[in-house]
Amino acid sequence: MDKLRMQTANKADENFRKLAEMFPNAVTETINENGEAVRAIDKDVLMQEIACTVVDGNEERYQFTWPDKKKSVLLANAPINKTLRPVREDETVPTGADGEGKPYCSTGSVDFDTTENLYIEGDNLEVLKLLQETYLGKIKMIYIDPPYNTGSDFVYEDDFVQSADEYLANSGQYDKDGNRLAPNPESNGRFHTDWLNMIYPRLKLAKDLLTDDGVIFISIDDNEQENLKKCCDEVFGGQNFVAQLVWERAYAPKNDARFISNSHDYVLMYARNLDGFVIGRLPRTEEANARYQNPDNDPRGVWKPSDLSVKTYNAACDYPITTPSGRVIEPPAGRCWRLSKNAFLERLQDNRIYFGADGNSVPCMKRFLTELKYDGMAPTSIMFYKDVGHSQEGAKEVTKLLNAGVFDGPKPVRLLTRLLTLANLKDDSLVLDFFSGSATTAHAIMQMNADKGSHIKYVMVQLPEVCDGKGTAYKAGYKTICEIGKERIRRAGKKIKEDSPLTTQDLDIGFRVLKCDTSNMKEVYYNPAEYEASLFSSLEDNIKEDRTPEDLLFQVMLDLGVLLSSKIKETTIAGKKVFNVEDNYLIACFDSDVTEETITAIAKQKPYYFVMRDSSMASDSVATNFDQIFATYSPDTVRKVL
Repeated sequence: MDKLRMQTANKADENFRKLAEMFPNAVTETINENGEAVRAIDKDVLMQEIACTVVDGNEERYQFTWPDKKKSVLLANAPINKTLRPVREDETVPTGADGEGKPYCSTGSVDFDTTENLYIEGDNLEVLKLLQETYLGKIKMIYIDPPYNTGSDFVYEDDFVQSADEYLANSGQYDKDGNRLAPNPESNGRFHTDWLNMIYPRLKLAKDLLTDDGVIFISIDDNEQENLKKCCDEVFGGQNFVAQLVWERAYAPKNDARFISNSHDYVLMYARNLDGFVIGRLPRTEEANARYQNPDNDPRGVWKPSDLSVKTYNAACDYPITTPSGRVIEPPAGRCWRLSKNAFLERLQDNRIYFGADGNSVPCMKRFLTELKYDGMAPTSIMFYKDVGHSQEGAKEVTKLLNAGVFDGPKPVRLLTRLLTLANLKDDSLVLDFFSGSATTAHAIMQMNADKGSHIKYVMVQLPEVCDGKGTAYKAGYKTICEIGKERIRRAGKKIKEDSPLTTQDLDIGFRVLKCDTSNMKEVYYNPAEYEASLFSSLEDNIKEDRTPEDLLFQVMLDLGVLLSSKIKETTIAGKKVFNVEDNYLIACFDSDVTEETITAIAKQKPYYFVMRDSSMASDSVATNFDQIFATYSPDTVRKVL
């Protein structure tokens, strides 16, 4: 049996392996600062292999950089020893850590055993790392609404400059990894740098989760729009830029504005691979269809006139046209007809040219509604509030559901519905929002599923930021932002089902709560001087005492790339608790004193994976016969131990 790694992948190691596979002659060794031999890539050999112009040193070049950019790249690549722990019921014992680094109790899941939706509480940088293997290339759409960096909102700080001790001295808001929430005032000389260091590694990790035809939408305002677009150009590639959408978020000007009353925000839109992305088109409106008429009773139906002339001059398309009334018409000055003479005559013969009711007007092409190239309407770059809602609409939606104004600046459901439409989701697509906030994205997905009968699933990720003790949310009973988001999903799902009881029988309004926490494994790194006789007994079991079998199961699922929404059945075999994930894809048993009877019964089910604890075997005899049992009944099963 192989040992599970039980920590996230080192992205730098993965990148090295990819380069080594492509350019093995560029692999070398060097001595690091500690005098140790380490693997390395010979830059000179690599440059020869790629045979392109190389910019090095202080040569001038176009680039986008800021202080600590290299550290933010390293941060995205560095592995972590964390896990996701399931929360079935409301917790009574604090676990994990909130935005202030303190353990807290979380409310539980809804329909834990049947739902395919996930709500994950934790720092989204850590969560994105934990999701890398399991959800690599599986997310069709990502939407995020990160802090806008207005100077008063909160941003994540990931310890680029200060140590954990310095964090303690400067803020008092930190966890043991040195991560905290801190205001980013404009007086801070690192005003943009801190924000870029926050967003850049998260975007790098998010990119790898997108499907080849996937798309990401990012809400932003003028404070960081320029920097965000440059970040996205670098991470996703400028060639994959789709649009910078403008959302009309305000329906009335602010008369107390010093200069201009700002009425809009932006939504940046990038495809994972523009060549593979097909945009979702909008439903046709009555207003748009009204532009099509049928004044000549053409049997092909209603049509819309199209200008027959174009700006680009072509001598072959410069000819006179005689109308049915006998009038001779030349192309307008500086223009020509869009059709050659032969093409014009063909369309004239097919009754696709119209000269007006009197047969004397300038000719036009007939564009039939039934012959449009695409279904639906092309979306425009401006999203008007009459179509997608405004900021006050978003606030009213949350206030009405939760009976209090407990969240600042939630996006309206109609805005998210528009973005979900543009993403061109499939019936079973997966959507990720790792700045979930009030969970508008989840609300919009449930509503869309109810309206269209689709089964789109979501993954919401939110840092359990502590609500202001003097604020409305705290007084209403919400201790963290996560509790606001989860309660909104509960109430919104219930209301959607009540409003459409006949069409929502199979609607998934549940969510499985997972909580980012320290690894389930004990830290067993001790100096020789620290070892005592009493310590050895505690090291016999490498699992922390407060961790449940289900905790271990989810860490195994992460490590083996099993979807965290997978169906889990709990059974008993020979008196031992056994987890069966997705009908024998993964079987796990973490009980102690596991006998040959249990091992044999599991092997007979022929799982793809089987996982157990290293210390679980009842005797040396079980350990000796373990591999032989599987060789007999299920030789292809991959066996792992914790």
